[in-house]
Amino acid sequence: MKLEHVNVTVRDPKATAALLCDLFDWQVRWEGESIHGGTSVHVGEAESYLALYTPPEAIQNAEISYYRAGGLNHIGIVVEDLDMIEARVKAAGYEPKSHADYEPGRRFYFDGPDAVEYEVISYA
Repeated sequence: MKLEHVNVTVRDPKATAALLCDLFDWQVRWEGESIHGGTSVHVGEAESYLALYTPPEAIQNAEISYYRAGGLNHIGIVVEDLDMIEARVKAAGYEPKSHADYEPGRRFYFDGPDAVEYEVISYA
């Protein structure tokens, strides 16, 4: 078994998809109308992806995810070259934080669009 996708609500799915494609060399797999009259963009690789959803009405921010049942805390992405991705994250205007080097790999985090936190991990 494997995880195929995660669906997350964002304000601008096309802009978020473009950023993730630039950072991680991903592709837009599909985009179009989706549930509740919203729009989705699926971005990732052949066998796994993020579904970026936006509803037709304005999004309201909720309390901190770590204190909400069902909250999305972060999205972990495995990469081969952690330093290269960190340089891309910085060039895109985001601040890497919480660097760690412990078994089984190295990692850092950054807050992307809509305050979604990403954990970038390398097991290389």
